[in-house]
Amino acid sequence: MRKRSVLKAALFLTSGALFIHSLARRAKFVSRLKSKKKQKNWAGNLTYSTEAVTYPSTVPEVQKLVKSCVRLRTLGSRHSFNRIADSKENLISLQKMDAVVSLDKEAHKVTVEAGMRYGELSSFLHENGYAVPNMASLPHITVVGACSTATHGSGIQNGNLATSVSAIEFVNAAGELVTLSREKDGEQFNGAVVALGGLGAVTKITLDLVPTFQMTQVVYRNLPMRALQDHFVEIMSKGYSVSLFTHWENQYINQVWVKSKVEEGQPATIEPELFGAKLATQKLHPIEDQSPENTTDQLGEIGEWYELLPHFKMGFKPSAGAELQSEYFVAIEHAYEAILAIESLHEKISPHLFVSEIRTIKADELWLSPQYQQTTVAFHFTWKQDEEVVLQLLPLIEEKLEPFQPRPHWGKLFTMSPAVLQSRYERMEDFRQLLLQHDPKGKFRNEFMDTYVFGES
Repeated sequence: MRKRSVLKAALFLTSGALFIHSLARRAKFVSRLKSKKKQKNWAGNLTYSTEAVTYPSTVPEVQKLVKSCVRLRTLGSRHSFNRIADSKENLISLQKMDAVVSLDKEAHKVTVEAGMRYGELSSFLHENGYAVPNMASLPHITVVGACSTATHGSGIQNGNLATSVSAIEFVNAAGELVTLSREKDGEQFNGAVVALGGLGAVTKITLDLVPTFQMTQVVYRNLPMRALQDHFVEIMSKGYSVSLFTHWENQYINQVWVKSKVEEGQPATIEPELFGAKLATQKLHPIEDQSPENTTDQLGEIGEWYELLPHFKMGFKPSAGAELQSEYFVAIEHAYEAILAIESLHEKISPHLFVSEIRTIKADELWLSPQYQQTTVAFHFTWKQDEEVVLQLLPLIEEKLEPFQPRPHWGKLFTMSPAVLQSRYERMEDFRQLLLQHDPKGKFRNEFMDTYVFGES
C-alpha cells in the first residue's frame, strides 16, 4: 500500500510538472510573438485595451495561440472606429499572413491569407486578367476585415464586399481549423461571412472574381438636392459606382463622383451636365479644402478598375486621417425622405463635419449584413475628431432616421441601443447559435459582442 501511494504521488507530481512545463512552454511561445506596446486604430481616436498583441505567421501558430488564450480578438487593418475588435486580454494581428494562396482560373476564384489588403491583391489580380466586382473607398483595408464587417463600395447593382466571398477558413475556439463554403454549407455560410470576428480567427478567404475591366471617373459639382426627389435612382445608376458628397449646407450635393466601365478600345462617354450639376474641370478631394493629390483620377482618364474604384490611392494618406466616422443604412425606397430628415439637422451637423457621402448597395442574403434582403442607401459621416461632440450628434441623427429603421455600420460610431439594433436583424438569434456552436465559452467575445450581439451589459 505504501509503495502504491508513493507511486501515485510520484505520478501526480510528474504529471503536474509536465502540465506546468507545458504551460510554461506555451507561454514562452506566445511571448516570442508578442508586442509590448498598446496599438491605436487607423485614425488614432482609439487605443486598444491590451499590450498583448501577437503576430503569428502560420496557421499552426494561430492554432497554438488560440488554444493558449482564454479570451482574444483578431485585428485587421485597425480601420474600425469603435471597440468591435478590442480585447482587454489578448489581440492577434495576422498582418504577416498576407500571401495569395491560390488562383483558380477554371473556377474564377482567388484564395488569400487574412493579412492581404485590397491594394496588394488588386494589382496581382489585374496582372492575371481578373478583378473583384467592387472595392471600398480605401484600398488600404484588409480583405478579411472588410468582409467580416460588411464594408462596401457603391452601386445599385453591386453588393457589399462580403458578397464576393465563396469560402472562409477559420480557427475556432478549440483551435480546430474549420472551412465553410457557399457551395457546401448554404445558410450556415450566410451566417458566417459577416461574423464580426465572433466565429474565430479567419485565416483564409476565397473570393469570386470577374474579368479585369477599365473605367473612367468624372465629378459633377453643385447638384441641387431637390433633383434627388424624382431622380435619385436614375442619378445613382449613372455609373458602375456613384457617390454623392455633401456638407448638408444650402441644400446642395457638393460633388457627384461617377465611376463608369469603359469597353476596351472605346472612348468614354461623358455628359457635360447632370441635372444642373456641372462637370468639374479640375481634380478634387471630397473634403474640398484638402489637396486632391491622394485621390484617384477624375477628369475622364481611362484607367484600370483597381485604380479608379477606390476614392483614394494606395500609396497616399486616405481621407482626412485624424477623423471619426459613422454610417447608417436605410432601404432605398426611403432615400429622399431620409436625406430630408438629415438635412433638417444641417445647422448642428455641418460645423463638425469634414464631409458626408451617400451611396447605394445591392441587397444580399448574409445574416448580419446591413443589406440583408434590402437594397440600401448609405449615409456616411466623416467627422472632425471631437468624440464628445460627435456622440451628442449621433442620437439626433438616429432619431431622425428612426422611421426608416436604420442599421449602423458595425465598425463605426453609433449610439443605438443594443435592443433596437438586434431587432433590425431577423437572423440575430440564428447568428448567436452559430457563434455558440464554434465558440461555446465565448473565447472570441468582447464587450462589443456581449452588448450588441448577446445583449449583455
